[in-house]
Amino acid sequence: MRAGLEADVTAAHVLEARELSLGYDGRRVVDGLDLVLPAGRVTVLVGANACGKSTVLRGLARLLHPTGGAALLDGKVIHEQPTRAVAKVLGLLPQSPTAPDGITVADLVGRGRHPHQGWLRRWSADDDLAVAEALRSTGTLDLAERAVDELSGGQRQRVWIAMALAQQTDVLLLDEPTTFLDVAHQIEVLDLLADLNRRRGTTVVVVLHDLNLAARYADHLVALKHGRLVAQGDPREVVTDALVQDVFGMRCQVVTDPVSGTPMVVPVGRHHAGRATELADRGDRAEVPA
Repeated sequence: MRAGLEADVTAAHVLEARELSLGYDGRRVVDGLDLVLPAGRVTVLVGANACGKSTVLRGLARLLHPTGGAALLDGKVIHEQPTRAVAKVLGLLPQSPTAPDGITVADLVGRGRHPHQGWLRRWSADDDLAVAEALRSTGTLDLAERAVDELSGGQRQRVWIAMALAQQTDVLLLDEPTTFLDVAHQIEVLDLLADLNRRRGTTVVVVLHDLNLAARYADHLVALKHGRLVAQGDPREVVTDALVQDVFGMRCQVVTDPVSGTPMVVPVGRHHAGRATELADRGDRAEVPA
């Protein structure tokens, strides 16, 4: 769990996979996954490329129909629930979203409010406030009147995150939300998601490639390999030298992050293998250079 976490957990919705199998064109990618995502916490999915992280997220968000088992929301099969009802509870930022040509930032972010509209519920001041707050939170308020297709990759990514935030769901799934962002903006986005979790008790589920950032921000870390669950739990218990070797096929030494106190993975390449072995033999892991 993140140091200093003082979340007021209010989210009551439970999202889970029960013997969930998923695939594409007859090729199985996820095989018999059993997973319960802790309500009101930040869960991060990690694993090597093509291990099934994004596929799991798509299955949980009812974008991909299972070939076996089921994804459940509050104990009910999510694919059998009405689309609008699910959208009021669960928001998703996919890996490569596309926007209509010429749409402005404000209009795109406003689409996050569509699940709250209906025959008897039209656009209101609350919707305006939700959109404005989402734009401010992501630092995109000054881009509101710009066309999305005129923005840089990093700006577009923050606008998509703003749309997901404007939806104001109790469960938020994000597939690699730090893509296209420089390091400073990656930290800003993850801080934003952590703040959302602390303030509203939002259940946040994120796919990340950076294992060190995952360990910093996750309350619950899930490691996948070839579509199967390898380990899950507190990052301090999950992230080990052996786990990284097994899941990523990479030699490393796991030390303590001097800033967050969470595990920090230090890769061991061929040119530093001798030095790493020497330090390991001495038991002096803290001296491994970051």
